[in-house]
Amino acid sequence: MRKILIFLIVLTGAIAQAQSGKAQHVVLVTLDGMRWQDVFHGADSAMFRQQKYLEDPNLKAKYWRDDLNARREALMPFLWGKVAKQGTLLGNRDKTSFMNVTNQMWFSYPGYNELLTGQADDVRINSNDANPNPNLTVLEVINANPAFKGKVAAFTSWDCFPAIINDKRSGVFVSAGNIPTVGASLTEAEKSMNRVLAAVPTYSGNTRMDAFTFYYGLEYLKKNKPRLMYFSFDETDHFSHGGEYAAYLNSARATDAMIAELWDYLETDPQYKGKTALIITVDHGRGDDAENWKHHGRKIEKADQIWMAAIGAGIKNAGESTAGQFFQNQVAQTIATLLGVPFLQPSGKPLPVLTEIK
Repeated sequence: MRKILIFLIVLTGAIAQAQSGKAQHVVLVTLDGMRWQDVFHGADSAMFRQQKYLEDPNLKAKYWRDDLNARREALMPFLWGKVAKQGTLLGNRDKTSFMNVTNQMWFSYPGYNELLTGQADDVRINSNDANPNPNLTVLEVINANPAFKGKVAAFTSWDCFPAIINDKRSGVFVSAGNIPTVGASLTEAEKSMNRVLAAVPTYSGNTRMDAFTFYYGLEYLKKNKPRLMYFSFDETDHFSHGGEYAAYLNSARATDAMIAELWDYLETDPQYKGKTALIITVDHGRGDDAENWKHHGRKIEKADQIWMAAIGAGIKNAGESTAGQFFQNQVAQTIATLLGVPFLQPSGKPLPVLTEIK
């Protein structure tokens, strides 16, 4: 009886806390392995020559500025021109804002598991093998809530995400890898993308090019109006592993432009305008020198260092000045709190420094 009473007290407290949520919708975006160093410092000219197969002779003109603020805005103009001015950024270690993963793997599946479930699982999630995730993600928990049922979706470039989100168990709609969109009511844009997807050679096995992931997802967003949507982009990690710094920067810039287009839609559509929180973050960091920036994993120093940005409903306008120690395991609970849904899984606490929710 005592255990039941304790559970009811905890549940009541969680519901009371959840009822203070201020966002009706949340869109989560991740850039696989995008370094905090490049986000907050801008392009590193010492690595401009690291371009072998995917050369860009205009790299310096596009991304180098003597002034740090101008340099980082040249790389990610939406992040610095909009989010930094109207939202909050975490993870600029130069300003004593620290954000880290808590898992000990420092690579993708363990990072996405921690990000989406709120807890590291180094025993069962210790490889990138596409094994169904035994843990409940915030996507699954929110999709199980009657108010959100069928209104949660994920569009991802990496084909491992159906396993990470455990789509068969969770019922969350997941579009991943080089798979065309199917259905009886495809838009003309979706039909065109299906034809192009089939015609364009892939550079990365079953991993889909980020532009396809984004525009497939944007069409889904317009048609189905999900309340929780996840976009996961991969190219920043792919080009890093290849040592292609030019392609890495160009991919980061292209992704920033896609996020800007996404935000523009969210701020013009009546269902989403003024009611949506946008969260941008990563699964892991990378090394900090000319060789180790290509790699991550527990043997690579600083690969546990990450960053996060957010804008929109329920998000504080604090810029990048927020100091403190933050963790990847706090993101899932923050999403649930923003939406006002109890997330009773073991997880880090919500990020009060990020949100306006008390």
